[in-house]
Amino acid sequence: MSTPRFNRALFGNLAVIAVLVAVAVLLLRLHLGEGWWQASPLPWQWWSAAGVGAVYAFACFVLWWRVRPRKELASDTGQPPLLIVWASQTGFARQLAERSAQSLRAAGHATRLRALDQVDAALLGSSHQALFIASTTGEGDPPDHALAFLRRVMPQATALPGLQYAVLALGDRSYEHYCAFGHQLDAWLRAHGAQPLFDLVEVDNADPDALRHWQQLLGQLGGTTSNVPDWSAPEYQPWRLQSRRLLNPGSVGGPVFHLALQPAEGALPSWQAGDIAEIGPRQSTAAVQAWMQAHGFDPGTRLPDGRLLGELLAASQLPEHAADIDIAALAAQLRPLPHREYSIASMPGEGNLQLMLRRQLRPDGQPGLASGWLCDYTQPGDRIDLRLRSNANFHPPAADVPLILIGNGTGIAGLRAHLRARIDIGARRNWLLFGERHAAHDFHFGDELQQWQREGWIEHLDAVFSRDGSAFHYVQDALAAHAPRLREWIDHGATVLVCGSLQGMAPAVDAVILDALGSEAHEALRIAGRYRRDVY
Repeated sequence: MSTPRFNRALFGNLAVIAVLVAVAVLLLRLHLGEGWWQASPLPWQWWSAAGVGAVYAFACFVLWWRVRPRKELASDTGQPPLLIVWASQTGFARQLAERSAQSLRAAGHATRLRALDQVDAALLGSSHQALFIASTTGEGDPPDHALAFLRRVMPQATALPGLQYAVLALGDRSYEHYCAFGHQLDAWLRAHGAQPLFDLVEVDNADPDALRHWQQLLGQLGGTTSNVPDWSAPEYQPWRLQSRRLLNPGSVGGPVFHLALQPAEGALPSWQAGDIAEIGPRQSTAAVQAWMQAHGFDPGTRLPDGRLLGELLAASQLPEHAADIDIAALAAQLRPLPHREYSIASMPGEGNLQLMLRRQLRPDGQPGLASGWLCDYTQPGDRIDLRLRSNANFHPPAADVPLILIGNGTGIAGLRAHLRARIDIGARRNWLLFGERHAAHDFHFGDELQQWQREGWIEHLDAVFSRDGSAFHYVQDALAAHAPRLREWIDHGATVLVCGSLQGMAPAVDAVILDALGSEAHEALRIAGRYRRDVY
């Protein structure tokens, strides 16, 4: 349990009031002389004054209560609260920081908000996790109030090996130095040993797609996806599940499914390799029926607008308590389910949109909300709410650029789309490194990938299986063993794409690339956009 902190502002206000009272008494005595008490107000006047004072004190307390620091205490896990730092010129970054804090609190995280000029090396060093929401002004300049941090903190030789962080960089793509200050913060944190929770997210002119992606990433903090509703509701289009099949029967890992989808109406839209499918999940029919039965609602209950209550519940978070509440009030308090993001595994020329996802389990052993719905509950022909989101930071390079693709697990989904796109444009200089558990059960798309290698579309294929006793235990081991080839490909202008696990694989691969190329070449690769990641 944390010790309450001394509130200097509150103490200062009380001290001022005490001084004013003392001055008033002194002036009264000087004015009336030794008999000053005989001119004191009558009892009823004392009571009136006391009442006014009490009302004033209560108003001060209410004001303090509303603006007091929220959730400054350590969480139940014993970890310090998650630090959320904003650097804002117009107030938008601060607004996003406050909304991020609200979302995390709703998911059970303790948080504390700070302006960047209130942050020092000691605060960063004592924090376990930190989020930075940073705007860029003019031609790559930081907000005015951030200059103190740049001049006072950033020149210090600060070691931050215990800090995990993420950066939301706000900017305007029409300027040459787009999101420059956010990138400057990210580079400084990396250079001082801090570990990224996930890759920097750029936001161009308050782009709602990027902000939804940021919230999706917030929901993954702590290893689970929260049910905090989206800040702005995605405009889904209706799609249909065409087919679903299990890719890894007999695997010791979680079941992985391949899904094919088609638009409910009209032609298949276009997308690029690296793009994302945002899915609006739904509660299972069994969960909705059980909730309605437990709360005394008839399955045929309709809302005032004619919709079935069950349909609205299926797309909403189910309230824990709904006793003695009418239908209209219930509908007004329901919160929509947050979206989920999945890498698209196919290209439009294949005739459908393909996804690949692993069924996740909750702590109680039940399937996760979105993965359970997609992997277990939906049936071919069922409607799926979906929208396509461009992911420019993971789009492919030009056809004449060599491509190194590195991933593990379900990360092969996004890499497969890139390989399919390369085949479509006749680009043959492709090197794939992929890691999983067992070749017999977990070599996703293995037959297809080996066929592409035989046809010359994959120049090198390094498939690594950690449980098979192969020469390389993990995908990063294979990359390290081929460091000379990595340097050769980079010297010939290759782009590196990494897709898969943020924990374990991605930082290990990054360490191998850093060791093989050196810090200057590693940083130059990132700045040039030749080192791109889609990790989760």
